[in-house]
Amino acid sequence: MNKNLVQNIRNFCIIAHIDHGKSTLADRFLEVTNTVNKRDMKHGQLLDTMDLEQERGITIKLQPVRMEWSYNNEDYVLNLIDTPGHVDFAYEVSRSLAACEGAILVIDATQGIQAQTLANCYMAIDHNLELIPVINKIDLPSADVDKVTSEIETALGISKDEIIAVSAKEGTNIEAVLEAVIKKVPPPAASSGDDEFKSLIFDSVYDPYKGVVAYLRVMSGEVKKGDKIYLLHTQKQIEVVECGYFKPKYKPAQRLTAGEVGYIVTGLKTVAEARVGDTLWKQGAERMQFTQAQPLEGYTEVKPYVFAGIFCVDGDDYPLLRDALQKLQLNDSALSFEPEQSGALGFGFRCGFLGMLHLEIVQERLEREYDLNLIITSPSVSYKVVQGNAQEVLVSNPSELPPPASILAIKEPWMKLEVLTPKDYTGAIMKLVQERRGMHKDMQYIDQNRVMITFEIPLSSIVIDFYDALKSITSGYASMNYDFIGYREDKLVKLDVLVGGNIVEALSVIVHREEAYRIGVSITKKLKDLIPRSQFEIPVQAAIGSKIIARETIRALRKDVTAKLYGGDRTRKDKLLKKQKEGKKRMKKVGNVDIPQEAFLSILKRDM
Repeated sequence: MNKNLVQNIRNFCIIAHIDHGKSTLADRFLEVTNTVNKRDMKHGQLLDTMDLEQERGITIKLQPVRMEWSYNNEDYVLNLIDTPGHVDFAYEVSRSLAACEGAILVIDATQGIQAQTLANCYMAIDHNLELIPVINKIDLPSADVDKVTSEIETALGISKDEIIAVSAKEGTNIEAVLEAVIKKVPPPAASSGDDEFKSLIFDSVYDPYKGVVAYLRVMSGEVKKGDKIYLLHTQKQIEVVECGYFKPKYKPAQRLTAGEVGYIVTGLKTVAEARVGDTLWKQGAERMQFTQAQPLEGYTEVKPYVFAGIFCVDGDDYPLLRDALQKLQLNDSALSFEPEQSGALGFGFRCGFLGMLHLEIVQERLEREYDLNLIITSPSVSYKVVQGNAQEVLVSNPSELPPPASILAIKEPWMKLEVLTPKDYTGAIMKLVQERRGMHKDMQYIDQNRVMITFEIPLSSIVIDFYDALKSITSGYASMNYDFIGYREDKLVKLDVLVGGNIVEALSVIVHREEAYRIGVSITKKLKDLIPRSQFEIPVQAAIGSKIIARETIRALRKDVTAKLYGGDRTRKDKLLKKQKEGKKRMKKVGNVDIPQEAFLSILKRDM
């Protein structure tokens, strides 16, 4: 592409806290630039293509689009990437930022700056992007533009003259945002067709007709149909089957050149082979060898933090569940799964997720798109077990733990937790975090009324109901953001549950030693109420190794064996009672306890 054309390209993305109006703003851009005809616009967001995205009002999958707009008698190419707002998809957002030179930071006029607003803003600054602050939803009666403007000036150090107030729903001031993009966002660096071709994969999806389609930003050189190119991290050679742009559907083109955002059809069969963050490379005029090529910075393999078991209510649906997960993984490389067997729930899969929202999305898609009736076990996190030979083993299921004698230490994942809240709730939040083994690190006032509190806390403490508890104690005003900071050693133990003297592996959990007694008492009491009584006494115990820390006893059913007696000597009654006692003693030795599925579900199944 010649230099003049490169100068008229603008690559930018939209970042914001969840539900601040990113996708609605993107739709107005499509209307203003006539990229999509008004008759083709849907009632919901156009770029949110999944039914689930439309219903929940959130972006789950990023969506790029190429727009063309004239300004001051010059034609510009505007490449927009609409990113997810939820913290679970932070890595996807970071790769989108790496593909751009600018970012529109959207802030809700009714809510102001939230935790993820700051997190995404700092991420954009780390990528040296030009920020364009936009206050959205000014049409709402509760909008307070002056207050939010003051917040942005104080928290982000941005002058109020640079802030643009818009209503994405009504279409107010949308052209001003596009003008700011053209004026402030720098064009991409120019490159000739003789340079080595390098591009960043910022997303990849599986198309049933095309196979794996890689979404890319070309950093240098050019690529066209038929070129043989390399994936530098997975070290695969592929042939470009097709290349083109997003309008917002696929539009084939002759070639993609430096500075452009587009797609290539790779011919690969699984998304995992074209991972987000990988570098596509083709040698230039210098004839550099594949082994000498340097990949673009920032690539990390996405690792799941949260694990849960997925089982079918009807065991015969297991093959359908396996096929559904395989199809889902084609479009979601962050989803991992492996077979798992439970004595209580039968055959299923142990699945890895980026976070709780990711888990909920996968569950809902499995139930809705594949008509499956599922049981989801309580989410857990992965632990690192240090063994006697100093070797570290990653464990996502308590049943995978090696023998206690070979364990030197157990490490758990810790997170940096940022909570943005009105100052009146500071004490309650401190108490909540301390109860969950969190440590206070920092406190900064965003303005006179709101404060950002920074903690370090184990992931296991926030993975299930922490967000609900936080919203409850702050009347819904607090928002949170978290980042992984590493594994730390702590006093972690495996808590076993014994029923009738036998360990039930499906109920084993890894807990902190100080919380083991409370959790053990809770589980044994629940099981006492849920397991039906038998003809013999059943002990329900919680144990750490060989030490019993909690016990409940399910009393035996008493059959009145003397009811048939209508008289006679006392010895007749004693003889029958002695015979019953010996029978119960023998039954206790050989009898099995059948634990009903409902009992497992009450312990294993998380609260939705």
